[in-house]
Amino acid sequence: MFDTKFVIVLREDLLAWQKLNVTAFLVSGIAGTNKELIGEVYRDADGNAYNPLCIQPIVVLSAEQELLRTIHRRALQREVPCSLYIEEMFSTGHDAANREIFAAFNPDDAKVVGIAMHTDKKIADKISKGARMHA
Repeated sequence: MFDTKFVIVLREDLLAWQKLNVTAFLVSGIAGTNKELIGEVYRDADGNAYNPLCIQPIVVLSAEQELLRTIHRRALQREVPCSLYIEEMFSTGHDAANREIFAAFNPDDAKVVGIAMHTDKKIADKISKGARMHA
């Protein structure tokens, strides 16, 4: 049905609240830069309006730290735009602080806890190869 795939890969050892937090942030980054992913307003039977949602399923996978690092490298090598969340961002409280701490790390030393991408299905599968469905 879709030629593209929306994929999130989370580090498998995160606490439940961290997984939810990282997923929310990563989705916002993809949706914020891909307006075509957002559908129409939802209305219930009484006519109440609700915010539109993503038109495409989102696949959530998990991986160990080293595989997540590999997935990050693959995305960079293929120049696939992605959202990235690093471990140190858990210690900050707002966007400016997140960006400041993020800028202190390069791809080789960043402790990636989550990555998201929206790209061609085949490319997404190659990049995320080895990750498994989140349990």
